[in-house]
Amino acid sequence: MVSIISTVNMKGGVGKTTLTVNLATCLAKYHQKRVLVLDLDSQISATLSLMSPHDFAQTRKKRKTLSYLIENIIQPNPYSKLEIFDIICPSVCDIEGLELLPGDIELYDEYLVSEMLHKEAKLQENLEFEAVWNKFEGSLIKKILEPVLEEYDFIILDCAPGYNLLTRSGIAASNFYILPARPEPLSIVGIQLLERRIAKLKESHKASDDPLNINLIGVVFILSSGGLLSRYYNQVMRRVNSDFDPQQIFENTIPMDVNVAKAVDTFQPVVTAMPNTQGSKAFMKLTEEFLRKISQH
Repeated sequence: MVSIISTVNMKGGVGKTTLTVNLATCLAKYHQKRVLVLDLDSQISATLSLMSPHDFAQTRKKRKTLSYLIENIIQPNPYSKLEIFDIICPSVCDIEGLELLPGDIELYDEYLVSEMLHKEAKLQENLEFEAVWNKFEGSLIKKILEPVLEEYDFIILDCAPGYNLLTRSGIAASNFYILPARPEPLSIVGIQLLERRIAKLKESHKASDDPLNINLIGVVFILSSGGLLSRYYNQVMRRVNSDFDPQQIFENTIPMDVNVAKAVDTFQPVVTAMPNTQGSKAFMKLTEEFLRKISQH
């Protein structure tokens, strides 16, 4: 039974992509799990953490990115030649079981989406536009992933910061979400915003045929300079501890380690590029805790 997990925070720059790719890599490399990373962020950071810019340019030239699949849902083409199996990149970073559905810098046309849904609302006179939108939002990523659900143990969605269509659709498709955060007071804002948005999203889909059923695995702190002794870190932790149950906060944190940033230049996760570093070992421990938490759901 596949577990679909969104890595998401309303605030950018919290280490979301770093967490996504290193968790996925640890699951495949050290726990023999079949893992798909789906890049829903037009910044394509997850994609470029697992393949070089040259390889991505070649992939995009062949139209083998997520945008092709989205476009085929918005404007179905009976002559489409590519399916999701053709677009997924197998054994990325030469790791058996780790696969990537590449993102794109242009994922969809908002005007075409709105036009399509307005037409659909007019054809179904009993439905309001909001209901049509919610149905599309709830089914878009689910429809894309449906053909490959039995191929994986985990599908991890790297969601864009903010709250765009693909982030909402990714959350709607997920069983769980992980909330990465920096040890800074502003992280509280991103955490609180996300919790309110997910509650609102659940409410808006409550009356649908497929209501949302998504649970928080936990908050993961990715440390900035100052680390554990920082008064800001302690302040954030006190606030977070008051907002969440203890089991909703990961015991393992990711330390400040320059090698995590350096690994980006190699277009590989730090756990493969520099496996003996402090950051890599922290991700390995975090992955073990992640598996324990998942098993409790």
